[in-house]
Amino acid sequence: MDTVQMTNACEASVKVAILAGGLGTRLAEETEVKPKPMVEIGGKPILWHIMKIYAHHGFTDFVVALGYKGEIIKKYMVDYVALSSDLTVNLRDGNVTRHDRHDCDWSVQLIDTGLHTMTGGRIKRLAPYLGDRTFMLTWGDGVADVNIQDLLAFHRSHGKLATVTAVRPAARYGRLELRESMVAEFSEKPQTGEGWINGAFFVLEPRAIEYIDDDGTMWEHAPLERLARDGQLMAYRHGSFWQCMDTLREKRILERYWESGNAPWKVWV
Repeated sequence: MDTVQMTNACEASVKVAILAGGLGTRLAEETEVKPKPMVEIGGKPILWHIMKIYAHHGFTDFVVALGYKGEIIKKYMVDYVALSSDLTVNLRDGNVTRHDRHDCDWSVQLIDTGLHTMTGGRIKRLAPYLGDRTFMLTWGDGVADVNIQDLLAFHRSHGKLATVTAVRPAARYGRLELRESMVAEFSEKPQTGEGWINGAFFVLEPRAIEYIDDDGTMWEHAPLERLARDGQLMAYRHGSFWQCMDTLREKRILERYWESGNAPWKVWV
């Protein structure tokens, strides 16, 4: 095996952890009947969109932390191959023959991490499935056009325990540029004056999990604060597209992008 093949094999072994167990209370219109990662954009769950981003960059080994209505995610994954392939169903004997149109060469581990476990606790519960190598981590409700290969290369270049993708989100409300009483420009531009925020899309070393105490720990609080104090948290600056889906308004923003045919996070063909 040559050097390039060894590098590709090493990167392919990097697992992607996705937290998909939260209650999604701010999107209650949708999440009364399904977990937030199963809320659809363009007819596909946002979880699928996130996985497609990683898969485009060669990362197809997923570990998904389940919680609220996790059985719906399990059912979707079990049915996915059949639903995305051509089938011949023999009604006499019940045999099903799949004709290969299925385009996802993914491995997906679905792990129940508890109904009320906090984000840090979910990560800690995934530890036995992540092994002793560098791994990725993100939330099951946000998309971006992050170059995952560049993100991983940045993480490996600095040698610290954790990398967070720093983003500048679109303004919560449309920006108005006024000339007297006339609106000269209306746009939803990045909040360049508000600084950088946590955009997830983490890369972590296994030792970072040691910063998590128990099920009640929120990853976004004490663990990240302690990693930063210890000089173990680096930021990969992503100045391009990023959007979470916390509210119905944000879901509609993503839907409009998708319907336009120019969804920025659709990096796959």
